[in-house]
Amino acid sequence: MALSLQLPNASGKIEAYTLRGSTPVKPAAGVKFNRIAYSAAHVVADPLAAIDPWLQCAVDWDATIAYRQRLWSLGLGVAEAMDTAQRGMGLDWPTSLELIRRSLDAAKDVPGALVASGCGTDHLVLEQVKTVEEVIAGYEEQMAAIEKLGGKLIVMASRALARVARSPADYERVYDRILSQAKQPVVLHWLGDMFDPALKGYWGSNDVDQAMDTALAVIAAHPDKVDGIKISLLDKDKEIAMRRRLPAGVRMYTGDDFNYAELIAGDGHGKEVTHGQSDALLGIFDAIAPAASAALGELAQGNLQKFHDILGPTVPLSRHIFAAPTRFYKTGVVFMAWLNGHQSHFTMVGGQQSTRSLPHFAELFRLADAANLLEQPELAVQRMNTLLALHGVD
Repeated sequence: MALSLQLPNASGKIEAYTLRGSTPVKPAAGVKFNRIAYSAAHVVADPLAAIDPWLQCAVDWDATIAYRQRLWSLGLGVAEAMDTAQRGMGLDWPTSLELIRRSLDAAKDVPGALVASGCGTDHLVLEQVKTVEEVIAGYEEQMAAIEKLGGKLIVMASRALARVARSPADYERVYDRILSQAKQPVVLHWLGDMFDPALKGYWGSNDVDQAMDTALAVIAAHPDKVDGIKISLLDKDKEIAMRRRLPAGVRMYTGDDFNYAELIAGDGHGKEVTHGQSDALLGIFDAIAPAASAALGELAQGNLQKFHDILGPTVPLSRHIFAAPTRFYKTGVVFMAWLNGHQSHFTMVGGQQSTRSLPHFAELFRLADAANLLEQPELAVQRMNTLLALHGVD
């Protein structure tokens, strides 16, 4: 029997919707990839904690680690304590470090599990930072704490650096200091201002091409200390242009949640394999993990059409989840985890479940169904109806 429910459309009118009834995709057991693929994983809030949600952070550690174990079981790596985990939007540095510690500890029980952890300057009081040296010290503090745990670094873009830097030379000075000290190759992270307005003008210029030149100069000065760079600019042409200019052995980790399918598939350009394809470090892989795993498995087998057949339908969903204001995309990611039964509630750190409208969630539901991503359709309908009732739709 077909499953149906009443959903609002973009204009607020209530319409009947019937699920497609398609079988959700399931990756083959023991799937192997020919790309490195990190999922930037969300945290599960503790809805029973007696806190002030806008001011304090309470994490359900068991559910949070269980979600990472699911990602590892699908062959995906975990990019830990990143913006998908609400870093800088409710998740503070002490809680982030505890998350990193627990994730690294859990990964020891999973052969081959990949973990890379966000290293930033978010513990600094932004308004009080006056000098580049303070930014360097901030990075070094987090760097030492993560490396003490044995963690691999993702050097996150710094709001503090964007605030105090006066030229590209300031960025070069900061990254030179950090990279020269790194114990193992790091992933650099260039997050566009559509994700975080405080990062406008990163690398010392509002001109993306000039900013790219600075980032590439930093990498060229330390190619042995840079595993790769993740860029999240939502501009595939900029990513491809930068990918083709990377030193040999340095990977492009796509952070483009609008165009990831074609960027991962690649165009085969260049003498270096890494010049013609992107690896992945994506927030959307949290929400579409089974499809991402299945598609990457097909790609590794040389089945390019099957790769696109699986991953292509997820792109409209991703574009919706990451629609402006893009910084609120975490809400859609957590909503998907709730719909699919990977957490028992739709509560987020910082009360961020309130950042999207009911019509947004309704369209997300439709797009998830169209992409065959509702893993338990009956449960998804039940939970969507709960949300509808909370909004006065019976």
